[in-house]
Amino acid sequence: MTWNEPGGSRDKDPWGGPGKDQGPPDIDEVVKKLQDKLGGLFGGRGGRGGGSGVGKPGGLAGLIVGAVLVVWALSGIYIVDEGKRGVVMQFGAYHETTEPGLHWSPKLIQTVEIVDVENIYDEVIGDQLAEAIMLTQDENIVDIQFSIQYRINDPQAYLFNVYAPELTLRNAIESAVREVVGKSSWNTVTTEGRGETVAKVEALLQEILDQYRAGIQITSVNMQHAREPRQVREAFADVNKAREDAERMKNEAQAYSNDILPKARGGAARQVEEAEAYSSRVIAEAEGDATRFNKVLAEYNKAPRVTRERLYLETMEEIYAKSKKIVVDVKGGNSMFYLPLDQIMQQQRSRSGTSMDDMMQELPKSFNQPNESRPNRDTSRSRETR
Repeated sequence: MTWNEPGGSRDKDPWGGPGKDQGPPDIDEVVKKLQDKLGGLFGGRGGRGGGSGVGKPGGLAGLIVGAVLVVWALSGIYIVDEGKRGVVMQFGAYHETTEPGLHWSPKLIQTVEIVDVENIYDEVIGDQLAEAIMLTQDENIVDIQFSIQYRINDPQAYLFNVYAPELTLRNAIESAVREVVGKSSWNTVTTEGRGETVAKVEALLQEILDQYRAGIQITSVNMQHAREPRQVREAFADVNKAREDAERMKNEAQAYSNDILPKARGGAARQVEEAEAYSSRVIAEAEGDATRFNKVLAEYNKAPRVTRERLYLETMEEIYAKSKKIVVDVKGGNSMFYLPLDQIMQQQRSRSGTSMDDMMQELPKSFNQPNESRPNRDTSRSRETR
């Protein structure tokens, strides 16, 4: 057991002085004692005794031991830079973690491992074919690659809780990615759910590392690519093209539907309104005719002869109003002729705006002759036939 170990005797200083609890001996005191030893070796007086040191067999050995101790003490000094931590191991077991600054540890008893706790490290999974090929939930193969950034947040756990921390981290990344991809569909991983996939991988990976107590904090996870394997890339390109065509045709059909449906609804509503209007008009006309008939019937019951004559005149007026020929019955005679009055009027109107009176005056004079001078009925019929 050494003099400065826990439980050891601190009252025996290897330099001959009283024991100290402050740790390593003071450098100035060591140098002074070394000078005294050298002076006693070459004939001078030592720092503590009054006799000469020449000829003493232990003088040279003491000098060598002192020099070795000085070198041993100086070799134990180490510096921890800012952003790093020193993990001190005593006889291979964890002893303490030191902060940035100047520190000392006894060589051959303690060893120090400097760990960077602020640097961001990067690990890539999927750069090898065996790691990149994964199976999705819908039994499709995807070629995927992830980049993970992390830092060490617990140096003691990082060095002592897991064997080969970097290898453990790589295996944990591959396990997390395969689990998330295996529970997701092809479209989710490659297109519409990339962000969701990355978030799930990050959460699962951090959970695995926390269970291992690896002392690693994941800072970010990035999906480099997620695509079909190279061997089937052409087939997947055809599938994607077919999917794009289907989507395009679906959009066109939706646009046509959006265009035709409002028109069809408008046409149907118009037909319904027209049918309702026609129904209302027919019902109103029927009700009007029924009302008029009832009124005529009442008048007919009062004066049948007058009512029959009036109905006859109204009927003939309605019929002759639609005829293109005029039938003139000569008063006091039996002769009758047909006058194409509509054609005559049309011809006269095509001229320079002749009035109705002028057209009546231009009629043939035979039309105004007495009854005996007018042509008989047979003559009129023969003319009409010609």
